[in-house]
Amino acid sequence: MNYVVLEGRERVGGTWDLFRYPGIRSDSEMYTLGYGFKPWRSANAIAGGPEIRAYIEEAARDYRVLEHIRFGRRVTRADWSSRTSRWSVEATDASGASETYDAEFLLLAAGYYRYDAGYSPDFPGLADYRGEVVHPQKWTDDIVHAGKRVLVIGSGATAVTLVPALAETAAHVTMLQRSPTYVAPRPSADPVAAGLRKWLPASTAFALNRWRGVLLGQYFFWLCKRDPARVKKLLSDAARLYLGKDYDVGTHFSPRYNPWEQRLCLAPDGDIYRAIREGRATVVTDEIETFTPRGVRLKSGAELEADLVVTATGLELQAFGGVKLSIDGAAIDPGALTTYRGYMYAGVPNLASIFGYVNASWTLRSDLIAEQVCRLLAHMERKHYASCAPRLDAATDGVENWVDFSSGYFARAKGRFPKQGEREPWRLNQNYLRDWLSARNRLEDGVLQFTPARP
Repeated sequence: MNYVVLEGRERVGGTWDLFRYPGIRSDSEMYTLGYGFKPWRSANAIAGGPEIRAYIEEAARDYRVLEHIRFGRRVTRADWSSRTSRWSVEATDASGASETYDAEFLLLAAGYYRYDAGYSPDFPGLADYRGEVVHPQKWTDDIVHAGKRVLVIGSGATAVTLVPALAETAAHVTMLQRSPTYVAPRPSADPVAAGLRKWLPASTAFALNRWRGVLLGQYFFWLCKRDPARVKKLLSDAARLYLGKDYDVGTHFSPRYNPWEQRLCLAPDGDIYRAIREGRATVVTDEIETFTPRGVRLKSGAELEADLVVTATGLELQAFGGVKLSIDGAAIDPGALTTYRGYMYAGVPNLASIFGYVNASWTLRSDLIAEQVCRLLAHMERKHYASCAPRLDAATDGVENWVDFSSGYFARAKGRFPKQGEREPWRLNQNYLRDWLSARNRLEDGVLQFTPARP
């Protein structure tokens, strides 16, 4: 079976090649964020961006994927022909020249956010500000923060990562948040994982560490849903342990929502708490009234002066990597689709996409979907099928939003992404164990409809 990978960037790594801001790291432990088929051998359970990118490139080289990648190809559209049972895929190269590829099956693995721009609100008075403003997604090596007063706007994973990293050399870092986020401290190195690696073969130790990470993550998510008050107290107590009993944890680290109604932020070794305790960083919970020439004036009347403002205000989401899909020339609206087993879509033939977990490591579901697609392709080749597409039964339950999360970037993307049903196989689970069992399902389940190849 022949395949080609069209990669819009000039080298592998995706997210870990795009983001270059200080401190960029994983927000999940690497035993589940790493590939299931390639053991993570580093002692760092929480790894930095360059280390992760090197691991990805090594995997691509080891498994001879690099020779199939055509870099600098940005896919713009793809049209399915019912007559030929093929996708016609259009892409542009680095020079802007157009290329066309014919494919029997199309797998989209471009993530769920825009690579060319992050989300930045329209801040009043921004044009009056005399300092430098940068979104983390646009960070470059020539941006200098050492010795400067830095203002980070935001409270999500990017802000929580940036603050302690910037605070190492900045004059001072202030994190301005409209509302707080839950922060969970954990060791950057896992002593249990280190012990298993010491006494067991690498592959065995990695498998055990991976399943341990899966089960602990599932248990913690279950506990957040079952007893949110208990988890909220645990996280608040952890913050007070780092920051001291006199710190106002209630204002700055106690959100109005329950744990895991939005994504939790990870703090390896409690780094953001240590930066605050040591006086190198400050958290301010307030709203922006306007930018001023010297910084930001808040609705409380206070003014925060800054030499550099970092707008860690979130991502801009898009479905299918922004590729415009059509069938026989008729455009497909991603928001009108219904997902089948989390990777195919009702009425769309020979198309799959990878969408990971929002409550666990993205790679866990990516691995499962890749296995499912390989099973499906082998089955189609063995049975001489030309195409397959899930069929949505008229009696199927009503559809729901693709992800049940209250985060701002999900709310802004409402309606842009496929929907899900209330039950299998139209349900987008956020449960690795359930998906792992479902991945062994019969392919010819009565929902997935196959079309024989023409003689």
